[in-house]
Amino acid sequence: MPTGLVRPVRVDPLGVAGPTKAEASGPRWRRTSLGFYVPAEVSDVLPEQRILEQSMRLPEGGAVTGWAACRLLGATFFDGLGPDGRTRLPVPLWVGNLAQLTRDEAVEVLRDRIDPTELTSRAGIRCARPVRALFDQARKAGALRQAVVAVDAMTAAELVSIRQLRCYLDTAGGVRGVPLVRAAVELASEDSRSPGETRMRLVWVLDAGLPTPLVNQPVFDRRGNLLGIADLLDAEAGVVGEYDGADHRAALRHSRDVDREARMRDVGLEVFRVTGPDLRDPQRLVRRMLGARRRARWLTPARRAWTLEPPEGWPVELPLHDRLELRAADERWERDRPDVV
Repeated sequence: MPTGLVRPVRVDPLGVAGPTKAEASGPRWRRTSLGFYVPAEVSDVLPEQRILEQSMRLPEGGAVTGWAACRLLGATFFDGLGPDGRTRLPVPLWVGNLAQLTRDEAVEVLRDRIDPTELTSRAGIRCARPVRALFDQARKAGALRQAVVAVDAMTAAELVSIRQLRCYLDTAGGVRGVPLVRAAVELASEDSRSPGETRMRLVWVLDAGLPTPLVNQPVFDRRGNLLGIADLLDAEAGVVGEYDGADHRAALRHSRDVDREARMRDVGLEVFRVTGPDLRDPQRLVRRMLGARRRARWLTPARRAWTLEPPEGWPVELPLHDRLELRAADERWERDRPDVV
């Protein structure tokens, strides 16, 4: 959590704990919601500040959920902005069936049942636990691709595994949006490392109609040297897809990307690259993908100068679900162990 967040305050007739009524209507204070104010110099650019401001509207027992809870829990890819990177998403607030809350563009009100065991707290803000927060975000995403991006982002943050989400869906009953989340789970990957990578993969699968690729797959030469980790790999054809986010524009990072691409091409892999603006024109991107696949060498494993077989001693990582289970066990042990005198 970032430091320096400012909690909104109510009007104080004495002007001690908050602004007086006259001060609140002046230029030195900014209204965050009905009855709450922060000093005018406090910016709500940080998603956490915006979440904190809107959380003040929660009734007793209510909670932040969806993207906002995912952010509070540590999934930083949830920035509170739409796919265009500019439009602000409303903060999802779960308020239950009985509470009254004035709706506006700053918040989305959810009333579906939430079990108390599905709630926790971060930085003094009551919020949904990871799997419930993800479930609410995915089912309210409005589109399949956005739902997949949400699932991939939470697994990238190692807060929820696909297996855990599948189990949760089995208990969700008739809650609205379950079919969308189920469809998203079938397309999700625990190996994606950014929303851009996920969107590139979805163009490959949904728009180009190509087989599900390997994601963030280490590729080696026949001597066991690491050639690179392919964002997207069509092993059958020998095609590598690389997503270049904003962080790839720095000179040193770009130089490393060029070197990695050269190593891939030297062993016969066909490489195509994708940037953020490319994703706005899926059909142009499909043509690029299909072109790369036509140019690919389609070599049998025995004829390839590259391999997916790691050399002896290459780090072996537990599946995400097992890592989360071990982490949860450690947390329970730390919480429940007796004090040692």
